[in-house]
Amino acid sequence: MGLTKQYLRYVASAVFGVIGSQKANISYVTLRGGERGRYVAVAACEHVFIWDVRKGEKVLILQGQKHEVTFICPSPDGVHVAVGYEDGAVRIFSLLNGETNVSFNGHKSAVSIIQYDALGARLVTGSKDTDVIVWDVINESGLYRLKGHKDVITQALFLKDKNLLVTCSKDSFVKWWDLDTQHCFKTLVGHRSEVWGMALLNRENRLLTGSADSELRAWDIRYLEEEKAEGEPRVKKGKTLLDEDEDEGKQEEEDESLDERILSCKKAGSILREARDRVVSLTTDAKNRIIACHGNDSVLELFTVLSEEEVQKKMTKKLKKAKKKAAKSQEETGEEAAEPVVEKMLKDEIIRLINIKASAKIRWVDCLSCASGELKVALLLQNNTVETYSLKTSDKTPTANKTARLTLGGHRTDVRTLAFSSDNLAVLSASGDTVKVWNRSTLQVIRTMACEYALCSLFVPGDRQIILGTKSGKLQIFELASGSLLETVDAHDGALWSLCLAPDQRGIVSGSADKTVKFWDFELIKDKESGQKRLTVKHTRTLQLEEDVLCVKFSPDHRLVAVSLLDCTVKVFYTDTLKFFLSLYGHKLPVLCLDISHDSALIATGSADRNVKIWGLDFGDCHRSMFAHDDSVMFLQFVPKTHLFFTAGKDKKIKQWDADKFEHIQTLEGHHREVWCLAISPNGDHIVSSSHDKSLRLWERTREPIILEEEREMEREAEFEESMAKGDVPVAERIMEALEIYKAEARKMEEHKYACEHAGKETQTKLIVVFLLCSLHFNPLFVLFLCSLTSELEVSLLVLPFPYVPELLQLFSSYIQQGLEVELVCRCLFFLLKIHFGQISSNQMLLSVIDELRTNTLSKITEIRDVMGFNSAALQFLQREIESKEDVMFFADATGKLEEKKKKRRRRERAVLTIA
Repeated sequence: MGLTKQYLRYVASAVFGVIGSQKANISYVTLRGGERGRYVAVAACEHVFIWDVRKGEKVLILQGQKHEVTFICPSPDGVHVAVGYEDGAVRIFSLLNGETNVSFNGHKSAVSIIQYDALGARLVTGSKDTDVIVWDVINESGLYRLKGHKDVITQALFLKDKNLLVTCSKDSFVKWWDLDTQHCFKTLVGHRSEVWGMALLNRENRLLTGSADSELRAWDIRYLEEEKAEGEPRVKKGKTLLDEDEDEGKQEEEDESLDERILSCKKAGSILREARDRVVSLTTDAKNRIIACHGNDSVLELFTVLSEEEVQKKMTKKLKKAKKKAAKSQEETGEEAAEPVVEKMLKDEIIRLINIKASAKIRWVDCLSCASGELKVALLLQNNTVETYSLKTSDKTPTANKTARLTLGGHRTDVRTLAFSSDNLAVLSASGDTVKVWNRSTLQVIRTMACEYALCSLFVPGDRQIILGTKSGKLQIFELASGSLLETVDAHDGALWSLCLAPDQRGIVSGSADKTVKFWDFELIKDKESGQKRLTVKHTRTLQLEEDVLCVKFSPDHRLVAVSLLDCTVKVFYTDTLKFFLSLYGHKLPVLCLDISHDSALIATGSADRNVKIWGLDFGDCHRSMFAHDDSVMFLQFVPKTHLFFTAGKDKKIKQWDADKFEHIQTLEGHHREVWCLAISPNGDHIVSSSHDKSLRLWERTREPIILEEEREMEREAEFEESMAKGDVPVAERIMEALEIYKAEARKMEEHKYACEHAGKETQTKLIVVFLLCSLHFNPLFVLFLCSLTSELEVSLLVLPFPYVPELLQLFSSYIQQGLEVELVCRCLFFLLKIHFGQISSNQMLLSVIDELRTNTLSKITEIRDVMGFNSAALQFLQREIESKEDVMFFADATGKLEEKKKKRRRRERAVLTIA
């Protein structure tokens, strides 16, 4: 017995290149009793990275599983950090060892907010599923779920001294919850649009909310004693509420009094922001003295909340100034002026501190007040950067100083091209502004060089230089030893989409949107400045084409060059003469990527039509077309010295295929956005991929073999578990459940029937009504069949256990006899008979059922056929009558096209007969 082909599994090895993901916030953390304000926690796809901002190093990784991180909240004691995920899970990590022991699962969708109470014993989480859940951290259990909001929860805050909770949401409401009774006792409706953030100030006596406009609204909170509300009747215009029984507004006043038994909340004014767009994030420091907020721009606005003593001093100064002004006006006019009165306004209590201009648009902010009066601010920017600032709040005119900027560990924009060095040790990644070279084993950046918008790249043989193709059509040559740009060559007039190294390693070929393919040779020339020899490229030949070039590849034997064009075709030319050899057509959308196998026998093409096609390079015949991804196929590359290849798609997946057996081997899942490109190491042991989520992922080949049947089974199980998590019960289980319900209902109907026969007239009448009501439920199974898709129904019937089949056959007989959806029932019946023929035919108990089915099916189908024939003849008769009377032909266009098709078919048949 021959050995089967063995495939080895690739597994995720590392995530790098991402400094901070945009989906989750940034937060200051304390690590092992270290200096406050030195470490920040940010999300990195499914992980959480702890960065030392002083050294610019990653010091701890809190390992996630599969789903993206959506929120981070450190505990009050600084020992733990709670992390919320895209799937609704919440996990609590220890910052001492980076491990997690507590996990909460209660939300159906992404966690949008997490907050601890003052002691760190309780945790409140809000989600996109509009639910608010309070958790007991010590007992590791859920306490209660609060429902009431109609949109995503944007903030939730515990009150320190009272068992109350306040939440806000995109539904424009702010809700107050009494946690003793778990009910909402007050709803603020003063916002016209989404509430994006809020904060409690002045010892929780003021609430500040940020909405979709330029105002920060302030609300004064007054807490009322329950004893006073219950024991003392409220007096209003000389009457108590107990005496107002005959007033029309009594009910409204009672409702208001119920709300105000706990607290009252009235608008105190608003603060105007400089930004005109919505509040993106609103946060305060631990003492609630500093307010930080920002919009969709790069400006952070800081406000300070004055203490009561500071406000009193300010009001005293204002009063003195007003008195002096009044005295001066009295001297001028000679009239006695009234005593000046100064009213305390919101702008006297909350004043603007400073605006901080960041280097890019701000996504999240966190503040930290230190004992020395220093304020530290951490910003997570939208271009994969973390910036920190510090300022002295006690200064009259504070200035913000930038203390750190984390940029080295990632690109500012998406990486669009990757390449491996020939020794498998270095990885090249290039984006819209920089090119970086990484050490594969340590994942540290070796070189960072500024460049133009790069679209393609490669290492020059020897791995001492790299060449980039840019969006402006230039070739840029860099030297790695010095990290300097050696030369920029104006190669093309359009975007340079593809570069390929010649198999003899003496030159390269480039393809561009200017409809040309150019061939270049490497040369060493003497540098005029340094006097030393340096690398350059010399243009030798040009292949002019009729469409934009998207990808170009040499065959490993250097005999052919394949070019994909914007017209959805791939043209193959001879390398030496540039004469046309083959045209590969069949894709419905342009071919974005292609590669040729090591033996120059196969060429694989990936297209925006989501398909991958495998062609033979001898005759250009298509061996197989495979539906590869759920979106455009962005990159394709063969594993060296094999007929296995990898594809990357916009559907966030990387897949491995066998080009000989046309089989899907495995799927590498991990990226959370579109995958732009990948690179396979020369020895085939490593893969690096880049995505729109700003991350680079390293995958490595293990010694574990893949058994395809087990792989498909695991994929099906994963799909099943995912559908179960979403609440989608498989149709087969619903059929079995419906059968059980039907049997229970049938028993109930039999009991009612028996009771009717042995009851008196009056009781009998009541039982008949109950019997009819039970009959209305009829049969949930029948409704289920009507709602199921045909393909889904057949799969469900295929996996349905045989003990349920006899019951189904008996039901089918009654359905056909009653004439209920005969076509659908017959289709299900014939499918069941086909797959269970042996067991049904050998079961003596089912002979009578099958005989009854045969009789009923034949008679009912004959009856339906007669009715349809009669109706069809009647309609044709009416059509002829109307056409003869009104001289109009029904469906003239459709009839004409049908006649043309018939004529063409007849001509084709005659031609075939003539040739024969």
